[in-house]
Amino acid sequence: MQIFKTAKAAARRLLGPQLTNLVRRPFRPSLRYIAEYRSAFQSKRGLEIGGPSPILAHTGEIPIYDVLASLDNCLYSGNTIWAGEVRKGKTFFYQPGMQPGTQILCEATNLQAIDDSRYECVLACHCLEHVANPLRALAEWKRILQNEGPLLLILPHKDGTFDWRRRTTPLAHMIEDYENAVDEQDLTHLPEILALHDLSKDVPAGTKEQFEQRCLANHINRAMHHHVFDTMSAIALVNYAGFKILRVDTLAPYHIIILATRTVQAADNRRFLESGREHRSRSPFPSDHKLRNS
Repeated sequence: MQIFKTAKAAARRLLGPQLTNLVRRPFRPSLRYIAEYRSAFQSKRGLEIGGPSPILAHTGEIPIYDVLASLDNCLYSGNTIWAGEVRKGKTFFYQPGMQPGTQILCEATNLQAIDDSRYECVLACHCLEHVANPLRALAEWKRILQNEGPLLLILPHKDGTFDWRRRTTPLAHMIEDYENAVDEQDLTHLPEILALHDLSKDVPAGTKEQFEQRCLANHINRAMHHHVFDTMSAIALVNYAGFKILRVDTLAPYHIIILATRTVQAADNRRFLESGREHRSRSPFPSDHKLRNS
């Protein structure tokens, strides 16, 4: 594994990130039903939370940026560890050849600058786990979506990340966070994270001491994973938030992919919540199969 990481780093230095992505693309795990995802977002005006996301670019595993009519972006700050420094206004560059979208600066749990039903779709790739109150965030994303507008939610599966030692967060805990109006100052999970976070899978986090200091400043950097997901817990969360689930897919090394829509009617997601469904049987993650057989 270390040899592979060293070779990958050397390739990026020699070729640059864009050429490296093109070279690596044929060797990435492929996602079935790409056409269905692309069709769901064709010609839609969207908002991304926490973008841009390489997985959604034309060289990524779920290339949908190029089919959108337009895309704005929301970040919690003008300076983040992922995007660096950004400015408000037409400064969100997400796809070559596309007009830049509007960069909005506000919390994902409080999109006060955005009117109800403003957008035709919402994208959120590997950001909800960084939010202390995920149900509050989903409620806001639902508010700004037009009826029947699609939500693409991508979460990290614990089996493929540095969270693999941690217990999957129960839905009841996230409901309690919502009812108690938990905000981004929350450090409830810090003792568990410091005890169980696998630093060998998180090299940028540095030493144990550096990692602890970063976590203590999480209200500034938002790097901490408050909650830990497997496929069924992610489905349960989206179901509780009132979205109608259309597709659930999993993709190595650590992606849970949920396509859902805003609906004003009660969503019937029983076929995704039942044990033994196809989305679980084809999952590459061991804990999903343990759940299926339980």
